[in-house]
Amino acid sequence: MSLSIVFGTIGFLLAAYAVIGNDSAQTLGTFISSNNKKVKWYWMWAFASVILAGTLMSGWFAGDIAFGRLSKIPLPEQFHWYHALAPALLLGLTRFGVPVSTTLLTLSAFSSGLVLEKIIMKSALGYGVAAVAAYAIWMVLTRFLDEKEKVKEEHKRYWSIAQWASTGFLWHMWLSHDIANIFVYLPRDGVSIWTMLGIIAILVAGLAHLFYTKGGKIQQIVLSKSGTRFIRSACLIDLFYALILWYFKIHSEIPMSTTWVFVGLLAGRELAVYRSFNKGKKVKVIFPILVGDFLKIMLGLALSVAVVSGVIYFDSM
Repeated sequence: MSLSIVFGTIGFLLAAYAVIGNDSAQTLGTFISSNNKKVKWYWMWAFASVILAGTLMSGWFAGDIAFGRLSKIPLPEQFHWYHALAPALLLGLTRFGVPVSTTLLTLSAFSSGLVLEKIIMKSALGYGVAAVAAYAIWMVLTRFLDEKEKVKEEHKRYWSIAQWASTGFLWHMWLSHDIANIFVYLPRDGVSIWTMLGIIAILVAGLAHLFYTKGGKIQQIVLSKSGTRFIRSACLIDLFYALILWYFKIHSEIPMSTTWVFVGLLAGRELAVYRSFNKGKKVKVIFPILVGDFLKIMLGLALSVAVVSGVIYFDSM
């Protein structure tokens, strides 16, 4: 077995594990936090697994397992050690609860400087759009709805259905964006049905660990925000996050950091909720939380630039 196959296999497995762990806060975090006391983890796992399998098989049948996200990122002729290093860094940072951009850190090892620049620009735009939209939406919503108020008994069933539906929509949209971070290690013209089923089995096993551990360390980002344990908050966050991802999915095929969109959405929402329910108080009280999250994604950006610079350097040797 050649070193290229070894590095490619290691990179793929590390990416698969890190992507599932890192994105618990982005896509399934609010779902887990608002349901873990009333729904068994394996039911939530089965729900997410069915959507994952359906989404990936739809891409396989359509002939594009990455949903167009890798059209400008070719498969390298040979895999090198740095192709496995990127997901290894991601895995390490995930263990410390740092919300690093999976897209930037993983795809940077495969992208040219020009493509990485486009990914960063689209991701920054996503952060800004999500933050502004969330701030405006929640400034209006908080005038009519206190998400922390107890849901009336006759309304609980409807909110529960709405939350599961919004989570399913979000999970599907996220997969169509970020599954490219795993499939970047695979041939662009597709894989066999048995290989695809094996990949799905690996990811489903990763989801089982995610739900069993209630989201892992990254989940603390969600739990630190106002009201994310409440079903209405979780439902609304998932819905608007999914709609933003849908917009950028049809906007262009350039990959983007969904982590940046997620952090921007939570930042805008947190600021709006604080201003609405703490009138007269200074907003600088919540700035340490917002700035802390922002600095963590900047750390991921710095590492991504370092990785692509290293790739360019070693390729030129």
